[in-house]
Amino acid sequence: MDFTSLSYHGYNIKEFYEAQDLISYFDMLNGPTYENLVRHFWVKAHVYDNKVAQLEMDEKVLIDPSLAGKSREEMGLELFIETEMRSNIMGILVFIFQAVIACVIRRASKGNFKDGLENNKKSLWNEVVHQSMFNSKKKSAYHNLTMEKKLLLKIQNENLLPKGGGSDQPSLKHRVFLHFIITKEKANVPKYIFKHMIKTLRESQQSNRTWIPYGRLIL
Repeated sequence: MDFTSLSYHGYNIKEFYEAQDLISYFDMLNGPTYENLVRHFWVKAHVYDNKVAQLEMDEKVLIDPSLAGKSREEMGLELFIETEMRSNIMGILVFIFQAVIACVIRRASKGNFKDGLENNKKSLWNEVVHQSMFNSKKKSAYHNLTMEKKLLLKIQNENLLPKGGGSDQPSLKHRVFLHFIITKEKANVPKYIFKHMIKTLRESQQSNRTWIPYGRLIL
């Protein structure tokens, strides 16, 4: 990201990311990438969440019914604290969770976060994001965005919540996140990134894709 060049050409958009405390993050994106290591991480990665933790307990009970009703600790299992991405690189275990993302991008895990929106046409957020993006409560087309907002959307799709497809039409969740960027209202960026990583990993496993986002962020 070269904010200086964009500013020279009349698009001073750095201020939007300064409002989100993300300048250190973009400095990191301009650094080196170790693609082979990232690929090794991604192809072996899996999501460790509450559902997986419960399956571990169920398996223990199947093997030894006397463990029924026991705690994870009593079963000899580690405590489940929060959802994680787990993998290994050359035999070294690597766990990524939300606090790790916050530490890496040097940005506190605070701010607004809206989940479970998907593409709900009845959501009140539709009018809010349309107003931010198109200065109207009605939905409009991508080509009606100002060039500044097109740049913000492109940066979001490429650098913040990477998309593997070629669609210019963002989901409602992506549009809400863009709304926070446009209005300079603090968003919980580490949480958005982590949730997006989890979603992308699950989708890539379901469809057998090898697309790998967040290469610099993982390492």
